[in-house]
Amino acid sequence: MIHSLFLINCSGDIFLEKHWKSVVGQSVCDYFFEAQERAADVENVPPVISTPHHYLISIYRDKIFFVSVIQTEVPPLFVIEFLHRVADTFQDYFGECSETAIKDNVVIVYELLEEMLDNGFPLATESNILKELIKPPTILRSVVNSITGSSNVGDTLPTGQLSNIPWRRAGVKYTNNEAYFDVIEEIDAIIDKSGSTVFAEIQGVIDACIKLSGMPDLSLSFMNPRLLDDVSFHPCIRFKRWESERVLSFIPPDGNFRLISYRVSSQNLVAIPVYVKHTISFKENSSTGRFDVTIGPKQNMGKTVEGVIMTVHMPKAVLNMNLTATQGSYTFDPVTKVSPALCLFKFSPLNTFHLLRLALLNLNEALAFEDSCLPHLQGY
Repeated sequence: MIHSLFLINCSGDIFLEKHWKSVVGQSVCDYFFEAQERAADVENVPPVISTPHHYLISIYRDKIFFVSVIQTEVPPLFVIEFLHRVADTFQDYFGECSETAIKDNVVIVYELLEEMLDNGFPLATESNILKELIKPPTILRSVVNSITGSSNVGDTLPTGQLSNIPWRRAGVKYTNNEAYFDVIEEIDAIIDKSGSTVFAEIQGVIDACIKLSGMPDLSLSFMNPRLLDDVSFHPCIRFKRWESERVLSFIPPDGNFRLISYRVSSQNLVAIPVYVKHTISFKENSSTGRFDVTIGPKQNMGKTVEGVIMTVHMPKAVLNMNLTATQGSYTFDPVTKVSPALCLFKFSPLNTFHLLRLALLNLNEALAFEDSCLPHLQGY
């Protein structure tokens, strides 16, 4: 399936490559570089690029492009998911998925890639299994390996590989048995100038940290599971029980993992915990204007909103601006204009509202009144 993998930094340098079936020359990445030049931003590079003899499927993580080379047609999402697993594994092993960390641990990186793919097909992608196969790097282990000449590769095959539950190793023991679940949701909404919600949907995930002894069997139920759409499960979840009872039943891996990801569509009632109102005005016969944003928490949402970060993406028509905020800090970058206004608000008391005022100075009059030159708000 996957013939080769190239890691490329933002400067266009290939700093690591791995081949499984046959060696593919670096010249195949020229098609990727051409698509990168045509893209307006690094995140807008097409994830699937067709070439005369190969398919290039890539992701962008932590300022690194993971580019895989495929010779036959395969489901692109399957390869993209695997590339994200590779990046997550590097993050788990080295604490960060950066070019420096990969170069400093290049031997372990090649050992991990060799175990994660067998002849181009995914084999071991679970963190528990990989850590039994290849020990994570530590200062003490590095010193011992340099003296004795040994490696981080384990001497025995992980017990989980030989069972029907490959994601959990056998013989797990803890003094204190604990299980934590984090529900993380991101709301994408369109709000009109009066503050009313035009469109809203939720993208959510449930991350788990399980530290339980033995072979636990857990069940997790929801108050209204019918709200969840496009649910993606970890392999440990029993899908038949979810289809019949809408209950998550699973034997969890040991440690941190993502249990499910889901979406709540706009057809359901999506409540936004804050309200946003904005006004924009331009002075006649002048190249200046004003953009006011009022943001505050809703009182009927139950849980208190602890803080809000609001990013205002200004268009290229804005040449300069002055910012004033009633509370919080802000920054302005006149060069990139990617996130020129960044304001962090702490809501206390609950019924407090905060005003961000942006005085737009030196507008480019030729571009000021185009539809694409309106400010774009982003909050989280």
